[in-house]
Amino acid sequence: MAFTPLHDRVLVRRIESDEKTAGGLIIPDTAKEKPAEGEVIAVGEGARKDSGELIPMAVKAGDKVLFGKWSGTEVLIDGEELLIMKESDIMGLLS
Repeated sequence: MAFTPLHDRVLVRRIESDEKTAGGLIIPDTAKEKPAEGEVIAVGEGARKDSGELIPMAVKAGDKVLFGKWSGTEVLIDGEELLIMKESDIMGLLS
């Protein structure tokens, strides 16, 4: 199934963090926090000003991003858990 976000929304796949601490301890799934890093899968065309002028998106597909801990709505697309969020929920790009 193809999914294209509308307006200023972004489709993001979480990037899983390491399962070990710096000391080498393995962290069980129940104790792990969901990562706040992800890869942009798809973006909408952008928001519109009151005048109707399009505000282009600052992120694009393939960008690695950092977002808030409780950002977005979890959805299941083609059996994969993804997030849909507004562009404003993204705090920045990772390089």
